[in-house]
Amino acid sequence: MRRAVKQRKDSIEQYEKGGRMDLVEAEKAELQILESYLPQGMSDQELEAAVRAIVAEKGFTNARDVGPLMKEVMARHRGRVDGKRAQEIARQLLP
Repeated sequence: MRRAVKQRKDSIEQYEKGGRMDLVEAEKAELQILESYLPQGMSDQELEAAVRAIVAEKGFTNARDVGPLMKEVMARHRGRVDGKRAQEIARQLLP
């Protein structure tokens, strides 16, 4: 399901660049249906709080710790986390 959602999001982006609004609307409709079957994702605030908690708990301090941090975030919050967004937050927190 997640792969199908990602494919729809990528397709929407490409169709918007190509000016194919008819296809954008069709993909958005499919995306909405697919997302209704997935568990509710974490908000940005919840995700940032979770990442901060893991950083504090594990004592991560620099950019080299992003990999282990991401592994821990994804393990604890499987199915509710957008990995790309989590990585952005991790990189902001660990200079």
